[in-house]
Amino acid sequence: MTALKRWIGTHPTLWEFILFNLLSNCATIVNFLVMWLCTGLLFTPLRTLPFRFLFFDYTDVANDLGLCGFLSFLAATAAAQAVNFFVQKNLVFRSNAQFRRAVPKYILLAVVLVLLSAALPAYSQALFLSLGVPQPLAPTLANLVNIAVQVILSYPAMKFWIMPPGKDRAGT
Repeated sequence: MTALKRWIGTHPTLWEFILFNLLSNCATIVNFLVMWLCTGLLFTPLRTLPFRFLFFDYTDVANDLGLCGFLSFLAATAAAQAVNFFVQKNLVFRSNAQFRRAVPKYILLAVVLVLLSAALPAYSQALFLSLGVPQPLAPTLANLVNIAVQVILSYPAMKFWIMPPGKDRAGT
């Protein structure tokens, strides 16, 4: 354990990124549970209802689950982002950023992530299916793509904008 503490002390930024990803699994678990609950139960009657709005295209109901798919990915991402805010703020960044300042920024980030995560699956599922991935597996793989995109965008946004080092962490 002492060697780990020494390593963390000499590599604090790398450790923070590792911890960010490890603890993001709390949100990932919530994301998958909500997605499976929604696609398998809550929104199942909407599987045959095509949905298209702006860049959201869930019209291939045989493969992208129609409105069920859209609402499921949307709900899963929103729930995961709510969990992720508290996990990252309290356990990874150990930030005492003022809640009233951090939350609006995080909500903006979450909206961007939710919009991307609601739009992307229709396209990524189509790609996976064109590559020969079985239809029942495509939503799960699309969700993995969503999660990767969320990490790529979330870590720097949270570290440098929402909970940056300096005055916000000092509580000013």
